[in-house]
Formats: sequence, C-alpha cells, structure tokens
Amino acid sequence: MNSFWQDRSVLVTGCTGLLGSWMVQELVSRGANVVGLVRDWVPQSRLFTEDLSQKITTVYGQIEDLATLERTINEHEIDTVFHLAAQTIVGVANREPLGTFEANIKGTWNILEACMRVGGVSRIIVASSDKAYGDQDILPYDETTPLQGEHPYDVSKSCADLISRTYFVTYGLPVCVTRCGNFYGGGDLNFNRIVPGTIRSVLRRESPVIRSDGTYIRDYFYVKDGVLAYLHLAEQMDRPEILGEAFNFSNELQITVLELVQKILQLMGEKDLKPLIINQARHEIKHQYLSAEKARQMLHWKSRYSLETALLETIDWYRDFLAPITPAILARAV
Repeated sequence: MNSFWQDRSVLVTGCTGLLGSWMVQELVSRGANVVGLVRDWVPQSRLFTEDLSQKITTVYGQIEDLATLERTINEHEIDTVFHLAAQTIVGVANREPLGTFEANIKGTWNILEACMRVGGVSRIIVASSDKAYGDQDILPYDETTPLQGEHPYDVSKSCADLISRTYFVTYGLPVCVTRCGNFYGGGDLNFNRIVPGTIRSVLRRESPVIRSDGTYIRDYFYVKDGVLAYLHLAEQMDRPEILGEAFNFSNELQITVLELVQKILQLMGEKDLKPLIINQARHEIKHQYLSAEKARQMLHWKSRYSLETALLETIDWYRDFLAPITPAILARAV
C-alpha cells in the first residue's frame, strides 16, 4: 500500500468547494493530517454534510489575508499545499472583476509568499485552468500555448499561472501548476453550471436551460479524476525536472454543451425533455479543449473514469442529495 500521504501535513485551500471536498476526503482516507482553509460556512458542502470537517483541522480565514496563511503554514508545519481556492464563476467575474482578481491573483501570490517566508513546504500545487490560455486558433491547447486570457476570469488565471512560475524560477519554490477544464461531479452546488443544473432540472421534470447556443465545446473533467491527478502530480514532485512545470489534465473528449445535456437526458431516461436554449452567454470562449500528452509522457498519468461512468455516479449523487426536496417539488407540480 502506498504510504506517501500517511501523517503528512497538508493544507487545502478552498476545501468547501467541489474539488476541495473530494480532495479532503481522499487525503483523509490516505492518512494525511489535513488542514482546511474555510472562508464561508457552506452548510450544504460535502465538507460538512459528509462529516469530513470532523476529520480535519479547520482554519477560518481568506486567501487574501497573508498573515493568516503564514500563521497556518507555520503553526501546523505544513509540508504540502493544494491551492484550490478561487472565484470560479465566469458570470460573477464579469460582474465583479476586482473581487475575482483579489481572490485569484492576490490569493495565489499570498499562498506562495507565505510558503516562501515560513519555509519547510516541500510541494505546492496551484490550480489554474484551461481558461488561462484564452481564446486560441490552434487546438488542442498544450502547455506551450501562450497564456493570454482576455476576460476577467481568464485573465485572473493567466496571471496566477505566471506568478506561480515566477516563484519557482526566481526563488526556487517547489511549485507546479495544473490546468484542467470544467470540473463536474457530486457536490457542485453551483447549479448555474451545466451538469448539476441539468440534473436538477431533469429531477424536477423541467427542461434544462442552456445559456449559450449549445455549440460551445468545453473540456469536462470528472472531479474524482481531478483529485487523483493532483495527488499523482504531488507524489512525482521529488523529481527535480517536474518542479516549476505546468500540466494539463484532461480525458481529451470534445463535446458540445448540447451533446452533454443530451447525454445526461439519455442516462436519466428522459429523452423526451427538450433543452431550452436561450443563447445569452457573453464574453465566453466558444471552443476549448486540452492535450494531456505531457502528463501522460512525463508523469505516466491516465484518466480513470469514462464520461458515462462519471456522469452516472454524478447523477446518483444528486438523486440522493435532492431526494428530500424532489417529492415536494413534484407534488406542487401535479
């Protein structure tokens, strides 16, 4: 059995979020001593509903607060950092760019600066995004593609990505960057996202809403695959050639928003429901997908979950999660 994480002190920022809660669960199961940074009390987060918070040390604070980060890393003798906290909603970023810049850019340099000042941290993984590449003519994006976001969320990720590289090149900080597509899976409470929103609509016997024209292509990545990819990368960071590098993680499927919605409808046995296409998406890139060849070659990584398996697990999670309220909703609709 791999004992890499046994008794290792790990800081997870953003641990109430989709990726963060699954990361905490996996780290706890592997015997790590997890410290979670929590900004807001989110009662429906898996961190609390599945009692994961009872198995970790919780620090309440914000990534914009350097002093809190320094104290946390120092007092808990942190060895590994997974920096997952971010403002991740494109619409929120468009409405309030400064808050997004504070969280995603300043929050990243604060984490890196705190690790450098305290010392003793052996590996730092910063979660970037395929959005850091911006809108490109040449697809798929690989790690040599320029970082040139133009809209607020995309720019915040381009900047955070470059800052991470700076702290490695200039100060030798042991940091790697991950670039993934759109995470989905059980526990995503942002129902304006296409996967949870579609599943909830179908459970309510309502037409799922597509904000764009349905032709947008995105790189959808199952959250459990994401957790395993992050952990695998961290375990590889004893290799000097890995440090300072960025890695795309993807199952390399090209699928439109409409195709994804139709797949969910099929898996849920509701093919008669028709999506409502409102075509109101603005300031979003139409076509994005990643190459994971570098991760396959350098890290010997591969995706574990097929799209169908991942969606079926996700659907089952939301059926259980929404079960207490679904009957009442259905009764009112009769």
